[in-house]
Amino acid sequence: MSQPAQPLVFAIPSKGRILESAQGFLDRAGLKPVQSRGARDYRGTIPGLPDVEVAFLSASEIARELVAGTVHLGLTGLDLMHEATPEPEDRLVSLAALGFSRADVVVAVPQAWIDVSTMADLDDVASQFRARSRSRMRVATKYFNLTRAFFDRHGIADYRIVESTGATEGAPAAGAAELIVDITTTGSTLAANALKIIDDGVILKSEAHLVASRTAAWSDTAKAVARDMLDRIASEARARKVKEVRTRFAGADMALVEEAKARFGVAAPFGAPTSSGMVTLHCPPAELFGLSRFLREKGAESVTVTEIDYMFSAENPLYDKLEAALA
Repeated sequence: MSQPAQPLVFAIPSKGRILESAQGFLDRAGLKPVQSRGARDYRGTIPGLPDVEVAFLSASEIARELVAGTVHLGLTGLDLMHEATPEPEDRLVSLAALGFSRADVVVAVPQAWIDVSTMADLDDVASQFRARSRSRMRVATKYFNLTRAFFDRHGIADYRIVESTGATEGAPAAGAAELIVDITTTGSTLAANALKIIDDGVILKSEAHLVASRTAAWSDTAKAVARDMLDRIASEARARKVKEVRTRFAGADMALVEEAKARFGVAAPFGAPTSSGMVTLHCPPAELFGLSRFLREKGAESVTVTEIDYMFSAENPLYDKLEAALA
């Protein structure tokens, strides 16, 4: 007897800094999940996609489950991907950077350390600290793997990691550590805690990514539903890059369309204007007012501009990337 097809497991953030932006992304892509037992339900579904099981996890859990192969697709941060495994490209593939939840993983030291501005300076301080106190300098962080790899690249060995279970930036003031490795968006919280970022101490520039697991069990069913999901995501992203412009007038011909293409970077998705002079153009938002003025100068009495929700195409670059990673 054949086994029932296993669903694709799609993990999305249940909490944290990534949550609000992730919800907007999913809504726009037509992938808004439903939790049948309410917000406390950690499993959900996506209407119209019966072979998808949604798992609500923290962003760090998502990265770990992607590495383990218990989740097929997930939304998580680049920082957490690199923290979950030393070689993320062996187990994970980023299908798309999503443009939100941007932050930097940085090395920050007390502002009072006026002679420390580079990692080389920090190496000197670490050696002096060990010679003076007979103990290693403490680094408070939640990023064990990223910290070890970065310090190793800079040849720093005289330190030890102290796990941060709360607000990492407060560790030096509390006497729990000499310096920190943490994530920051503006640096204002670090400054408020009398800390400064070392000049060459940016370990990683992070943002939210749509990530696939190379180690998950990718059945034909899972691949098929992934194609559908990625088609929605790609078509929504494609649609955000243009506005639809419509007009109709006697002077609308192919020569006009070609001039509009050359001057404003528009596309004519439905080809040449109709016999009645109806023309539809897709225009980059930055060129919208210039195109509208151009059309009116050519004889258009009115020009209509509308938002596009989705632009589906025979090409699916996100799925092509997934397929190549799983080959």
